[in-house]
Amino acid sequence: MSTPSTSAPHDVTTAPYDVGLAHARWRKSSYSGGANDCVEVADLGEHAAVRDSKDIGRRPLLFSKAAMCALVTGIAFGPIW
Repeated sequence: MSTPSTSAPHDVTTAPYDVGLAHARWRKSSYSGGANDCVEVADLGEHAAVRDSKDIGRRPLLFSKAAMCALVTGIAFGPIW
């Protein structure tokens, strides 16, 4: 019997230093009402970055495009399993 893998199918990491975040265009939800109590996302080409709008000094989480798509789809439609 094989041992199940513990790694996630789509890795999520904190953004490495070589990812260009200096010119990232951060967007927040229109539902935030202008308050800094939500998350912001930035399209980085091959990746998407997500950060907490209350603490933008922290390095954001970095998702592959496939992982970000799976996350948004799961939020919108529920889990696929």
